[in-house]
Amino acid sequence: MDIYEALETDHREIQHILEQLMTLSDANSMERTRLLARLRDELVPHSRAEEAIFYNSLRSLDHTKDLALHGYKDHIQAEALLRLLQVEDVTGMQWMDTIIKLRDALENHIAEEEAMMFDAARENFTQEEAEMFGHAFEELKHKIRDESFFENTLQMVANMMPPRFSQLFRGSQTPHI
Repeated sequence: MDIYEALETDHREIQHILEQLMTLSDANSMERTRLLARLRDELVPHSRAEEAIFYNSLRSLDHTKDLALHGYKDHIQAEALLRLLQVEDVTGMQWMDTIIKLRDALENHIAEEEAMMFDAARENFTQEEAEMFGHAFEELKHKIRDESFFENTLQMVANMMPPRFSQLFRGSQTPHI
């Protein structure tokens, strides 16, 4: 599976979970909590692996760097809304406005990514590279699923750093300059 298929598959799953959340009533708090956990378990590993494999590959090229940086910003916004939803769920606060904001933010992000980022990547990477990215993305995503919130946050920070610093940040002995 190439990176485009892998990302699209995840996008459809995330959209499906969001639609399920949109149909819940306030009275169905157990199902909401379950779906929020499922959304977190899909969205966070997807984001970290996508940043590390796909965005960092695009960021390495001068003419696609801004696209990748915009994607990071979208991920930060989506995860902040997800965390707010989790707090609202636990505290019994009104949550529907936040789920609508999250859904809208993710729909916009997915549409931009599947159009502009995918087009840019197809222009700059071969099909063989896309397949390698897809394989690496799936492997990393599964590894990230087992990490804690703190470890995932550190991964986000490392993904946004220039490569020579992120290697040091992640514990590499020597920077790649």
